[in-house]
Amino acid sequence: MGNIEKVNLYQNTINELRPFEGEMLKQIKDFYRVGLTWTSNALEGNSLTESETKVLIEDALTVGGKPLRDMFEAVDHAKAYDYMFTLMENRRITEENILYLHKLFYQNIDQEYAGKYRDIPVFISGSNYPVSKAENIKDEINDLCKWINTEMGKYHPVEFAAILHKRFVFIHPFKDGNGRVARLLMNTALIQNGYLPALIPPILRSEYISLLEKAHTNDSPFINFIIERELESQKDFLRFLHIPLSK
Repeated sequence: MGNIEKVNLYQNTINELRPFEGEMLKQIKDFYRVGLTWTSNALEGNSLTESETKVLIEDALTVGGKPLRDMFEAVDHAKAYDYMFTLMENRRITEENILYLHKLFYQNIDQEYAGKYRDIPVFISGSNYPVSKAENIKDEINDLCKWINTEMGKYHPVEFAAILHKRFVFIHPFKDGNGRVARLLMNTALIQNGYLPALIPPILRSEYISLLEKAHTNDSPFINFIIERELESQKDFLRFLHIPLSK
């Protein structure tokens, strides 16, 4: 059985447990709030551990000896995560949503560029491919949003989320924070389709970056990578509920 078939199988099991309400829903959101905030920031070099991230965003306790920027990134990514869940019932993503996700995350890092497209050229270190020119960004994001809202139902939900991530990163519309917004958008698409957030742990950073680079010419390995990450989220969730996993 391939990974996409396993994802479908586990998703059927998860769907049978719905609806998630009350304390159960809160626990699910809180678990992924910490996990997604920590992993997404750690991929970009944030020095906070998972436990430090949890203490900071759940208990509002600062972490001694850590850079102020790292703490802002954790607190504000958690705010962007909360906003992501307000989009869960929409089954659409707009330019306004994208800009607001970035504004929430970036507001205490660089207020001038928070929620605003870059007006400068940027280069991705180690990549052989250019990102979009600054003057083309708005049109390309509008095209991306049209694609999201007309094509979402034409793909498997996990495949669609992976392609959305890839397409957004290739535009690279912001001065900084593009990877984190890409992962938030990917997970917005997943939860809008009833799937769990997919987390990419920092130990997989090299593979993740390498597959994104290869996706310029062949995105199948990157899509499969995201399918694997969704599968792991499903397994973790079912273990959390003490539900036996299918072989």
